[in-house]
Amino acid sequence: MSAQPVNPNLPPDHVTVFIDGVELAAPKGSMIIQAADKAGIPIPRFCYHDKLAIAANCRMCLVDTEVGGRSAPKPSPACATPVMDGLKVFTRNDKALKAQRNVMEFLLINHPLDCPVCDQGGECELQDLSLGYGRSVSRFAERKRVVADEDIGPLVATEMTRCIQCTRCIRFTAEIAGTYELGGMYRGENLQIGTYDGKPLTTELSGNVIDVCPVGALTNKVFQFRARPWELIAKESLGYHDAMGSNLFLHVRRGEVLRTVPRDNEAVNECWLSDRDRYSHQGLQAADRATVPMRKVDGQWRETSWAEALAAAAAILRDNRGDALGVLAHPATSNEEGGLLALLAAGLESGNLDHRIGNRDFSDAAVAEPFALPLAEAGEAEVVVLVGSNLRHELPLLHARLRQAQVKRNARIHVVNPVDFDFTFAVAGKAIVPPSRFAEALGDAALRDAARGAGRAVVIVGAIAENHPQAAAIRAAARDFCTATGAALCRIPQGANAVGLARAGVLPTGRDVAGMFAEPRGAYLLHGIEPGLDFADTAAALKALNAARVVALSHFACESTRAVADVILPIGALPEIDATLVNLDGIEQSAQAGGKLPGQAREGWRVLRALGGELGLAGFEFSDLAGARALLGGGRKVGVKAGRAGETGDAGLELALVPAIYRTDAVVRRAAALQAHPLNVDARIVLNPADAAAIGIADGQVAKVRGASGTAALPVVVDARVAAGAAWIEGGHGATAPLGAGRVEVVKA
Repeated sequence: MSAQPVNPNLPPDHVTVFIDGVELAAPKGSMIIQAADKAGIPIPRFCYHDKLAIAANCRMCLVDTEVGGRSAPKPSPACATPVMDGLKVFTRNDKALKAQRNVMEFLLINHPLDCPVCDQGGECELQDLSLGYGRSVSRFAERKRVVADEDIGPLVATEMTRCIQCTRCIRFTAEIAGTYELGGMYRGENLQIGTYDGKPLTTELSGNVIDVCPVGALTNKVFQFRARPWELIAKESLGYHDAMGSNLFLHVRRGEVLRTVPRDNEAVNECWLSDRDRYSHQGLQAADRATVPMRKVDGQWRETSWAEALAAAAAILRDNRGDALGVLAHPATSNEEGGLLALLAAGLESGNLDHRIGNRDFSDAAVAEPFALPLAEAGEAEVVVLVGSNLRHELPLLHARLRQAQVKRNARIHVVNPVDFDFTFAVAGKAIVPPSRFAEALGDAALRDAARGAGRAVVIVGAIAENHPQAAAIRAAARDFCTATGAALCRIPQGANAVGLARAGVLPTGRDVAGMFAEPRGAYLLHGIEPGLDFADTAAALKALNAARVVALSHFACESTRAVADVILPIGALPEIDATLVNLDGIEQSAQAGGKLPGQAREGWRVLRALGGELGLAGFEFSDLAGARALLGGGRKVGVKAGRAGETGDAGLELALVPAIYRTDAVVRRAAALQAHPLNVDARIVLNPADAAAIGIADGQVAKVRGASGTAALPVVVDARVAAGAAWIEGGHGATAPLGAGRVEVVKA
């Protein structure tokens, strides 16, 4: 072989290879299968996945190679054979095809012939490849092996007799999820894939093992035996339970969402999906779903027509127009619905409009803003400072990106948190302090020096900080840290469309949400909110709402909505409507209607248009969604006034309020499989051992927790991971909702 390159015009880091006679330029160090994929030349494979480490254990990708006119003595695995200059690869000659067909025969020796009852049927890689590379008649006459199934939780179903030991699931849990929960047991013919200890998968990304499994060994337990792939219609949609806006497909049959799968987008969610986005569609079929318009007459609810319900709602709004009206939207509300809410509030001359329903400190007039560093680049940072966030639960896929940044690029991650949360990356430095000391921790000289010396540094501020009563001081400290170190500031938007709603002008020119409850209004319009669980200060919210007239555009006719509302107008959730949302990168993304609207429910924009027409307001003459979008245009610019600061008090333990991973919104709270997941724990209060000893309470006992807004009886967990002086509780639970924020007094019940 000549030392001269085959093609001297190539860049120095590329070589020339020939695959099935096609001349290609491939990066040095890349594998044959990667070059072939880039050129669109198919090579069969099972164990190879471009997001996972190379295992080279299925051997299905065997190809014939030739260098310098000399053929390799045996076939080479395309996934593990690096390219070299002048390499000739044959994927379809007799030698390659014979090797591939022999591998297929071995793979099918123990595989059960249960395609008619296998959920993977119709989208099975083994099924597809066996058609082209398998024999029509098996030569194997011995008994097939059987592997006992293992219950690995409520989300993933197992049929391990079908497993071909590709190890994709093992590599996913080790490399991407970082939990190392699956592995190979025994050897040779007895090799089995399992969890070792027989416990359920605890990773928040467990559903991805279904996607990477090339056979029917791991399938979707919620979707099990519901439908065949060819019965389903795929609709492009978005995740709406966090601000990442993961791209996904809704798989729909006859108007019912049966399954959710990831849609590739390297800039957002790559090819992965969090379990929260994958399984939340279960909540759409909850028993308390709002399906018909309802009015409260003499204290009793009765179903009514749309005409009557709209007339009643319009009368309440008309009678309380101006400053007497408050308009509140859930931060996952679409751009179209948010823009029309702003138009409606302006038409009724009310400046009391807000979507920041989880915030407690409005003294700096802060609103959601896009990340200063795009999501993909944040995953490549050299130094990351994480402030006030259980990121693994708050943004599971950003957490996975940071893990990859550390594994592949040795990123150094520092945390400032009230609890030493379980992350799947190593922490270079940590300050575990009560939230009121976050600002002080960000002033630490050593931490600043670590960020200042990095080529790319980023500060990520999460929900614990953003929703704290002293959030303004924490945000100011984060900005000061970034100014001093050159780091990029990335504040996690508190809601799937918080950035979009800020752009659409769903912000107060009068009272913010805290002001609307501190000085109650005569009437409120609620959009997509579950009043008993979604507000930061539940006690103040319910007190104000109970004393007012309330029109609720709601997905659910839940107990708390029925308690405060006078009219319930049923609206569609995101999987059921055409809509746009803006993610944390500031990118506007579109979702298509997938599921059928339940009963008489209507799209939120359509209900708002009808309300605006009933009220005779200008601008509501459009007849379709395109007309609404044209009307709203670039949104409504609002100068937000500074509001009131949060109150923390000065006695007792400081609350570290953390969003519960599967209690974030009304739909997730009704997804039965997610509620059965090990990460979903009941309401509790977690104390530092020193604080528990000072109170005289032990692990497992019940404590009476008294806050400024109310009291709660909660079981106690004693855990040294909690900062001394802090008490860790999770939001989204009815039991913890009365506590609000600030400080609490904890006594033995």
